[in-house]
Amino acid sequence: MKIVDKEITLTELQQMAQKIFGVLVKAVVDIKKGVMVVDAELHSDQEELLLDNKSNQEDLWGINLYPEKFGAPEWIEFDSMINLRPWQGNKSRGVDNSKVQEIIRDVVTKLVKP
Repeated sequence: MKIVDKEITLTELQQMAQKIFGVLVKAVVDIKKGVMVVDAELHSDQEELLLDNKSNQEDLWGINLYPEKFGAPEWIEFDSMINLRPWQGNKSRGVDNSKVQEIIRDVVTKLVKP
């Protein structure tokens, strides 16, 4: 697992994708701190790493990145079991709040460089 707080290249993400899933990289984004964790089999492991680093649960969202689709809207997929949190108004594995989706996109765009 890798905490990305500065930037990561698309090439690094492509290599990570090949290593585990072939086409995607799981990531958890902290929308308050503007960081993310990549390169793990489970979003829950990434979430735990961020919680250990003083992130707040309500700021963490699981996504999947498809490096080969970089730049296209579907390059970021909002889908993770950690997103299921009815207490926060999110009743699906996706990210139901469009403002939160926009923040996630902004964080990912800031951190991932071609």
